Order: sequence, then C-alpha cells, then structure tokens
Amino acid sequence: MKVWDCDPYVKFKLEGKTFYKSKVVYKNLNPKWSESFSFPLQDWEQVVDVRVYDKDRTSDEFMGSSTIVIKNLELDKTSEMVLILEDPSSLEDDMGVIVIDTCLTFRDATIKKRLMCSNRKRLYQLWSGVFSITLLEGQDMPEYGQGDVYVRYRLGEQKYKSKNLRIQANPRWREKFDFNKYENWLEPLNVEVFVKRGRKSEESWGMFEVDLSKLPVNTQQLYTQALDPGKGRLILLATFNPCSEVSISDINKPPLEQPDERDQILEKYSLKNSHKGVREVGFLQVKVFNATDLTSTDLNGKSDPFCVLELGNSRLQTHTIYKTLSPEWNKVFTFPVKDIHDVLELKVFDEDGDKAPDFLGRVAIPLLSVQNGQQVTRGLKNENLRGPAKGTISLVMEVHYNPVRAGIKTFKPKEEKFMEDNRKFSKKVLAQNIYRVRKITLAVLHTLQYIKSCFQWESRQRSIIAFLTFMVMVWTWELFMMPIFLLLLIGWNYFQVTPGRVSSNQDLVSVSSYCTVLYTELESGKKGLMEKIHMVQEIIITVQNILDEIACIGERQWVYNALATALYYIPLRYIIFIWGINKFTKKLRNPYAIDNNEILDFIKRVPSDVQKVRVQFSIQTGNSLKISALFALTEFPSVVEIYPLALFDY
Repeated sequence: MKVWDCDPYVKFKLEGKTFYKSKVVYKNLNPKWSESFSFPLQDWEQVVDVRVYDKDRTSDEFMGSSTIVIKNLELDKTSEMVLILEDPSSLEDDMGVIVIDTCLTFRDATIKKRLMCSNRKRLYQLWSGVFSITLLEGQDMPEYGQGDVYVRYRLGEQKYKSKNLRIQANPRWREKFDFNKYENWLEPLNVEVFVKRGRKSEESWGMFEVDLSKLPVNTQQLYTQALDPGKGRLILLATFNPCSEVSISDINKPPLEQPDERDQILEKYSLKNSHKGVREVGFLQVKVFNATDLTSTDLNGKSDPFCVLELGNSRLQTHTIYKTLSPEWNKVFTFPVKDIHDVLELKVFDEDGDKAPDFLGRVAIPLLSVQNGQQVTRGLKNENLRGPAKGTISLVMEVHYNPVRAGIKTFKPKEEKFMEDNRKFSKKVLAQNIYRVRKITLAVLHTLQYIKSCFQWESRQRSIIAFLTFMVMVWTWELFMMPIFLLLLIGWNYFQVTPGRVSSNQDLVSVSSYCTVLYTELESGKKGLMEKIHMVQEIIITVQNILDEIACIGERQWVYNALATALYYIPLRYIIFIWGINKFTKKLRNPYAIDNNEILDFIKRVPSDVQKVRVQFSIQTGNSLKISALFALTEFPSVVEIYPLALFDY
C-alpha cells in the first residue's frame, strides 16, 4: 500500500451489499486483522468483492479491490489466497495484497437440497406431534464491537427468528418456538447464530444441526452446542409432544359424529380434567363443503381451486378440483387448539402447475365467535381482508375447549408466527398504519379537548355536570370498579358502531381516501429533494425532542420517591380532590389564567441527569472565571465592567 500513513479496514460485498466489515487498524501499512467469519451462499456462480478503505474523518479513501470466485474454491478444503489489490483510477502499479484463508463447505444439508429444488410446491400435510424448542442463552460469546446477536431456526419449510439482543458474553433470550413433526419428516433442526452490525453488515457465528428424531416423548432434553472457534456456545431446551387430533376425512365420517370419539374428546376437555394436558386448550372440527362463483384465472374461463386452512402455524389443505368455478370438496378437518383467541383462516387458491398458486379469496373466523353445528356461507375477502373478493364458501365449525386451560393460556405469550420468505415493503400498508396512528391520536386529542373545555367553562351546564360527576366518582371510587369502567367504554364503542350511527363502509371509505391521498403524495414528484429532506429533518427533530423530554422525566427519580412518601401519608382520594377542585375553579377564580399541567410542571423543575452535569460544569467553570476576574481587577482596573458581564452570560 503506497500510503505513508493510513488506517485500513476491509469490506466484503456480495451482489453490492456489505455482509462483513473488519475492524480498523490505525497507522499501519502492514495491518494484521486476525478475524474470522462465515456467510451462507446461495449460488456457485457468486463472486465476493473485497475492498480496502482508509478510514478518514471526512470521507473514507478507496485503496484497492479484488474478488473471490466461489466456483474456483475446493469443497471442504482450507486454502490460503493472496488477493492482489487493483485500482483503475490510481497511477500506482502496486496497490498491495491481502492474504486470507478460505474454506467452502456444506454446513447444512438442507441448503443443498433447497438449491436443487427451490421452486418446489409447499405441501400441507398431517403432523403427528409438536417439537417445542426453548432458546435459553448463549455462553462465553465475544463482547467486542457494537451490534445485535440473534438466532435463526429452520426445520424444512418452518422458519423462526429470535429477538435481537445486544452483543454480550451471556445473552439470555428465554424464547419458545413450536415446530410440527410431519409424517415424512427426515430433516434435522438447523440452528444458526448471526450478528448484525449496522443495516447491511451481517456475520454468522456458527451453524449446527440438532437430531430431533431421538427425543423422548414429553421429556425435556438440554442441548449445549459449540459455535465457531472463539464464538462461545448456545444452550437449547427441546421437548416432543405427540398429537393425535389432526385429521382429514370425508364428509360422511366426521370425528365428532362418531359416538365413541365424541365422548372421548368431550371428556378430555371437561373441567374435571383441567390439570391434564395443559398444552392443548381445545379441539376444532371444520367441515368444508364447497365454494361458488369464484374468479376465473385460466384462458378457458375456469380455475383449478383448492382451499388452505390455517390455525396459527397449523395448516391443512383440500385436494384440487380442476376446471370449475364452483368446487365441492366435502372434507372434514380437525385441529388441536392451542389458543382459544386464535383465528381460523380459509384461503382459496388456483393451482398453476409449478408456478406459485393464484390467490382467489380468504375468510377469517375467530374461534370465540363460532356457533357449533351451524352451517354458514361466507363471502370471500381480498388479501388484506379489507374489501370483497368474488365468490363464497360454505362450512360448518364446531369447537370444544377447556375454560381453565384457555384462561391460563391467555396470560402466556402468544405463539410466534413462522417467518415469511418474501416480505416486501408496501406503501399502501404504510399509509394504512399512518392512518391508524392518526385516528388514535385524533381520538385522544378530542378527548383531552373535551376535558379541557370542562375546565375552561365554555359551557356552564356541561362544566357543572362534569364537576359534580367528578366529585361523586372520586368519593365513591374503588379499585374493583375498574372493570365496570372498561365495560362502559366497550359499550360506548358498541353503541357508536351500531347501524345508523357510524357505518363500517364509511370508515373503510375514509381509510381508502386517506390512503389514496397519502399514496399520491408519496408518489408525486412535485416536492423537490431539499423540501423532502427538510420534511424528514423536521420529523426527526420532533421525535428527538419528544424522546429527550421522556428521558428527562424518567431521570427525575427523587420526585417519584417524594410522591410515594406523600401518598403514604395522604390518601390518594384527597390529592385527586384538591387537583380537581383547583382545575375546575381556576377559570372562575381568574378568567385569564394560563392553562397548565401542575404535576408535569413540578417534575420539570427538577434537573435531569444531563442538566445536573451541565450545572456542575457551569459551577466549576464559573469559579475559575471568578479567580481570573479578581486577578484582572488587581492588575487592570479598566476591565471591571467587562468580566461581570462575561460571568453572567456564561
């Protein structure tokens, strides 16, 4: 490297994206990094771009690049490579070299299989049990650098991703994931630990496989797996729970219509057996009869429809009926219910050979809304369930569950959803989410405005009623009344959405119109680049100020201790009385009084951590300035009027 003084670092790129960045070695023309990393590749034809940069305060300087051709590497063999750096825009003939060790290997047998049949159609089959994997913690992991560490799982087509934790020696996840065991299941569980540094840089710390076929039934098995050298260990807990209530049968042989099976199922989920099999909450049976008037997708004006049933991460599907718009499946499906708050989704697709199936419509039915044994015909909805799709579907549902197990499950974490392969950014979804936040914000603001109007006596009658209601409620309020208050809110919302008051169609129209306007604004090119930058800058500054205010409030800890002490000696009811009487009478006592929040104003009087540091710094600096001023007064009397001004302004 023909530079006298440089701070080099290396970037490894694949298809233009950085997947690893080395540390910076300062003031060295012959740097030694001694770093190791691994990265999964998807194709033999891929080429890794290796680039060297000089770290600079203003902008990093390019110092040369080279490439690694994957197909030229030998499988399962570590070899030393000397990469000659080149820079076409430089006048230097010798830009230096980089020496690296490379090893290409199939670290996961499922990767090789997926490369050979990546377009294989996903099958929804029967499963005989559930593997529960609990991610406990990592041990002796590297602590250097900034970033997050997380874990990815794969069992066939089932994929999960853990939450991100800050890089530390012993990260603790304590997360649970469920995988279905299918009938033709042969693959091991693939586990890989990743470290993410920044938006694009991702590094693999190790990959291993767990053979779940040897797991004992209903017995927890602890696994401690070593990662790459120097990357520590990962600790998992695995359990296999058999499941016999998954079935697909003909319409004339439903399980709940067989006397012996029905009695056995009802007995299993009766109250007296609440202590047995807490994992399974209930049992669901779905009869799928037919669909009518579906959308045609083929050139002959017909479709090849099939129906997929999803309950959480459990999926089953009907057979395909070819060349029809009114298929009759006449199948019965049974599912074990893990959470009574789950929603059954029925999705209708058109089979299209080796290509991805075409979506025709879907229906979502909460389990708590099921009326046992009643045949219903539901109109299909579009993909986001916000608008109608062509066609209907007929079915009968029956669900039986144990209320004790269901209640216990309600207070436990909800089951994580499988990772999707193709998650894309959608401007329409973004616009809808912005509308939802805007709607909630406006509702809160309107409520606060209404309360403020009561304090301001804009309407004498309303303020008097509000004041009397406030006095009665505070005096008679008890903690057990909280559920009743929530029930009143629910009743009020139900009253508002009844026909004749607020139409759901009107709400959807307003959502659609708002999304259309926002989408148009996002797409329009009327605003210049600088104007857009200023808009984003204003939003960031606003968020920054809000976060600063929240942090300052949280750091004033002794205020909360003082409030706790005051509440210990003074009943809360009396404090609320004093606050409410002051708020209601302030406008009467002084018509021009400035409205404020006394509690927040009191808290803001207390300095935060940052403000305390600034005050201490000012005191120390002020003392030193005073010494300088005294010296100046002695030697130069003409500067008497200058230094006091400097001290005051500082």
